[in-house]
Parts: sequence; C-alpha cells; structure tokens
Amino acid sequence: MAHHGQPVRVGVDIGGTFTDVAMEVGEHLHSTKVLTNYTAPEQAILDGVARVAENAGIGLDDIDLIIHGTTLATNALIARKGAKTAFLTTKGFRDVIEMRTENRFEQYDLNIVLPPPLIDRDSRYVVAGRIAASGRELAPLDEDGVAEFARNAVDKGYESVAVGLIHSYVNPAHEERARDIIAKHAPDLSVSISSEVSPQMREFERFNTVCSNAFVKPLMESYLSRLVERLKTLGTDCLVFMIHSGGGLISVETAAAFPVRLLESGPAGGAIYAADVAARHGLKRILSYDMGGTTAKICLVEGYTPKTARTFEVARTYRFKKGSGMPISFPVIEMVEIGAGGGSLAHVDGMRQIRVGPESAGSEPGPACYGQGGTRPAVTDADLVLGKLDPDNFAGGQIALSVEASQAALSEHVGQSLDMDAVKTAVGVVEVVDESMAAAARAHAVENGKELAEFTMIAYGGAAPLHANRLCEKLGIDSLMIPPGAGVGSAIGFLRAPFGYEAVRGAYTRLGQFDAGYVNDVLDGLQSEAVAVTREGGSDIAPLVERKAYMRYVGQGWEIPVVLPNDPVGEEGAGAMRALFEAEYKRLFGTPLDGLDIEVMNWSVKATSEVTPPAPVADAADSGAARSHASRTIFDARESAFLDAQIVNRTDMAPGAHVDGPAAIVENETTTIVTNAYRATMCADGCLLVRKKETHT
Repeated sequence: MAHHGQPVRVGVDIGGTFTDVAMEVGEHLHSTKVLTNYTAPEQAILDGVARVAENAGIGLDDIDLIIHGTTLATNALIARKGAKTAFLTTKGFRDVIEMRTENRFEQYDLNIVLPPPLIDRDSRYVVAGRIAASGRELAPLDEDGVAEFARNAVDKGYESVAVGLIHSYVNPAHEERARDIIAKHAPDLSVSISSEVSPQMREFERFNTVCSNAFVKPLMESYLSRLVERLKTLGTDCLVFMIHSGGGLISVETAAAFPVRLLESGPAGGAIYAADVAARHGLKRILSYDMGGTTAKICLVEGYTPKTARTFEVARTYRFKKGSGMPISFPVIEMVEIGAGGGSLAHVDGMRQIRVGPESAGSEPGPACYGQGGTRPAVTDADLVLGKLDPDNFAGGQIALSVEASQAALSEHVGQSLDMDAVKTAVGVVEVVDESMAAAARAHAVENGKELAEFTMIAYGGAAPLHANRLCEKLGIDSLMIPPGAGVGSAIGFLRAPFGYEAVRGAYTRLGQFDAGYVNDVLDGLQSEAVAVTREGGSDIAPLVERKAYMRYVGQGWEIPVVLPNDPVGEEGAGAMRALFEAEYKRLFGTPLDGLDIEVMNWSVKATSEVTPPAPVADAADSGAARSHASRTIFDARESAFLDAQIVNRTDMAPGAHVDGPAAIVENETTTIVTNAYRATMCADGCLLVRKKETHT
C-alpha cells in the first residue's frame, strides 16, 4: 500500500521547453516544472519526480503508477533526427511516399515546397509479389529478394526497416512473411510492418505511417527502456504506462512497438483534463486552449468528449495548411495547432512585418530574459516588458528574469529595423501572436460549423493564462476558466485518462454483397486486439466497447463514421447498417441519396476502461473582493495603454472571492492576466472563472 494508505499516481509530460510533473496523493495534488533536458530526456523526469515526491513528503517507493506522455517522437520527425531507415515495398510502388496524393495544398503557389519524403529514394527498395484488393494472392512474394534486401540492409548500416506492401490491410500474409525472413537474416534490425501499424487503405498514408514508426522506433525503444531501468534504480518499482494520441493508456511495451501512436500524446492529456473540468462544471461546449513553450493548440470539446479524428499531420511545411505535412493515419484527439508558444522567437520578415515562430528558444538557451545565453526575443520577453510577468517571482522564484535583457533583445532584433522602442515592439509581438491564434481558432470553428461565442474557454499550459483573456476578447467569448494546476494541465490530464485503445482495419465491404460471417470476423479480431491492449492496465478491467464502420455511398471520395451496435451482425445486418448510415448522413448533410449502394472502407473497435464521472461542483457564495498584495502597470491591448493592475496570489483567494480586471493572479507555474473588461471569481473547486463584467449586473 502507498503512503497513508492512499494511492499515489504521477503524470509526467515532456514538452519542448518544460517537463511537467503532477502527483496525486489521494485527492491532493502536487506539481512542478523542470526544464527539459534534450540529451537525456529521462533525466528531467527523474529530477521532477524526486522533487515533487520530496514536496509531498513521499518516498519514491510509495509511488504506485507513473503515466507518461511525450513530444520526443514528434520532435524527432520534425527535426528528421531518427534512425537510419530503409523502406521495403511492392515493385512499382517505390515512389508512393514521394508522389503523395498529388493534391496541391497551395493551388496557385508556383514555388510550392512539398515536404521531402521521410525516407530518401536510395533507401527505398522493392520486392516482387502482389496481393489483390480482394485479398487474393496474384503473385507470390519473392522470398529470395527479401532475404537479399535484409543482408544488404545490414551491410549498409540501416538500424530500422519499414515494410509496406500493397493491399496488406486486407491480407497481411506477405508482410508477415517478409518480417520473418528479415528477422532470420538480420536479427538486429528493428522492423515495422504496415499491416500492424496502420492496416488501412490509402497507401500513401499507410506507407508514411509505417515509415514514421520505423524512423522513431529505435530512439523510443532505447529511451523507454532507459527510463524504466533508471526509475528502478531510484527505488520505484511501480508500473509505467504511456498515454497515446487517442487519449488512452497503454503499456510501455506496446508504446515501444508502436511509438508513432505517441505523436500527439502530450496535448491529448490537456484535452482530457479540460473535458474533466467541463464535466465538473456542467459545461456542454468548451474550447480547450493549450499554450506551452513551443506551440499553442485548441480542441473543441462537446458533451464532455474531445473531438477525435482518424488522421492528422505532423511537421507541416506551411504552418496551417492541410496537406503540407506528413499524414499519420490512426485515431487521435483532434488538436489544431493555432500558433506560437511562450518560447517562440520574433523576427521581422522581408515585408517589414513582425513574425513570430515557428522557431523556438526551447529550454536551451531559452528566451533572452532567462539569462541562459538566449539573445533573441521570444513571446515571454514581450510579456515581461508589458508587465504580464513578475521578474522576481517566475516559476515560484526559481528563475529570475531580466527585463533589461528582454528590452535589448526586442530592440535589437525587431524594434530597430521598424524604428520602434522596446515597449512598442513588445505590443506588436504579442498582438501578432494573439491575432494569429484568434484567426486560426475562428477558421477551425467555421470548418466545424460552430459559433464560438457560445463556448467557454478552458486554458492550461504555462503560457495560456497570460494570453487567454485577450484571446476571448478577440473571439467574443464571455467566459474563461483556468483550472487549478493549469501550468501542468496535460500531466494532470494523464491521471484522468482511461486505459484504452482503438484498433482499426481496412476491410472493404459492399452492403449489396454483404457477408455477415466476414464482417463478424473483422470486428471480433479488432475487438480482441483492443481489449487485450486495454487489459494491460489490469486483467480485471471490463472494458466499454464502441464499434464503428467508416461508410460512404459508392463513388464518393470520403467516408463518415457510423457507430454500430455491439452485438454480432446477423444476415439481415446489411439493412440495419444502411439505416444507421442514412440516419447519420442525413444528420450531417440533410438528405440521403436514393438508389446507390453503400460501401464500408474501414472498421474500428475502441475499448476503454470505465472512468467514474467526476462529482459536480457546488456554487460558491460571493465572499467579496480578494485582497491584493501589490500593484504594477500592465499593458491592456483593448485600451492600448498601461493600466494600474492589482496583483493577487491565487492561494489567497477564498471560494467566492472576486478580482476585477485589470489584474494579475499569480501562482507558481503561471500567471492569469485579467483584462480591464473582465472579472475573475474563485470557484469552490479552485477553478478561476473569468467573465465579462457586464454579465454580473
């Protein structure tokens, strides 16, 4: 048993700048932030866990469970710093990952830059053999060719191999045979096969997903095994689980085999955290907003469930352009990147406009104000110059910030060429960031047919509370919530995540030629895979199962997800599936089409452990204005002037206490800026509710 008989669970999120640690002892939360150590990322975890255990007065051997999410795999893909990887594919398909889908994401740009394929042409090899779209073998696999490829790969010093053969999502026999042959002739090579990583149709997406998996697998395998080993030597022999992009927990072993599933794991934790807060407060429609050191992301959460998608992109060459990145196909919580983070660097472009990002100061050397050798201005430097941060009390006083260094960096790199002083430059930088975030959030809302003014924003991540109120002003959002521990929101979200996994497979079926036996085999196979992974969290888990078919009318280009009943499909199943599809089609598009057959392209089964719904929060009675312990001038963008603002410690605010803007509410891991037009009130559960002033009268 753990300390005082209460379970001790730790969530750890490695971000681009900070590594966040949140520890829950029963109901009590302890958290800390440590700068990410790029050369040995596990070091930051060990330091953070040791520090937070000390604060909580807990021995490391008392920890029951560590849940971990990381951006390491994403960063390796973006920086192209993975293993030396070879790709083996079917003869005639060598250039699929280079030709892509032939979509031009920038229709009229003559100098369009497509992202170069992850694996160069001279590392792509072909082998004879062919499976048909029906799953029938048209030509046998050239086994000698595979053996020769394996020996060649060893001679050329490859560390990892991706195998993607045509139509393997229907029949994986050739890929599995190729893996066995490679293992026999080159036992030290890491091998990923597409029929395991992402068995779905659309070969560009599938090949790219398996190549990405192979590219990051050696790195992630060695990192995860070092992490588990070093935790043991520290004296904690607890279970370690990873969170995947779909927002469920999986074992370290599954994560090491399919590291591509971890790509969006950090941000997914934040969306789960926001959904949990929304459920406590009965907020049906929220926009979660996560701004850390490197990026800012949003997610729409309706009915307490984050929006999910079946594919997403990493490493876009054009910041917000769909199609300009590498597509990865497996289920993910849909987080839309909407801009820069606190560490993103500002510069002036050729048209004499201020631009922010995508380059980041990271944790080494960091923004200029950290005094660790960074000389270029970051968003954090602009926030400091505008009075939003207290130079003497940043990160609980652990890092002293230099206003002079920020002013010098802003003037030298941005202000001088535009003939502006440091303050004016800082205003420009912050407005550019806030406006680009607002524009991207509006575009996302429009694409999804939503009116943002009806949503409540929930902000978390170290930099979000500094910018959230201004973003609400720009988006016409009247209420904003900043939960306790907002600075380490993703890490807390990990502790709220269920064990779970979604298995996906492409198995083409037409309702007109329906084979109930085949459909049941596909669904049962997926279900046993999803349930097996979910039970890694404990054999007593009785998972909740959701089955889906991705369906479309014959001749359409894209399919829509349709939830199926959990019972086996009977012979009359085609009629039932048609009815479900048409109801969903009608909901989305108004009228179903007559006289067309319907086809199923992909099937998925999601299994999750049951999570107890959180208890609703009671309303706190008004307890008057909170006591401020200081004041300073803070720039208010709407008034475009520095205003006298009160400084309030978040810990000093009793439930029901309020603070009228302009104000800064400070805590160890972040600062909440309340603008002149808003008032912040403390809720009973420690959340800060920031609302437009006129809504009180």
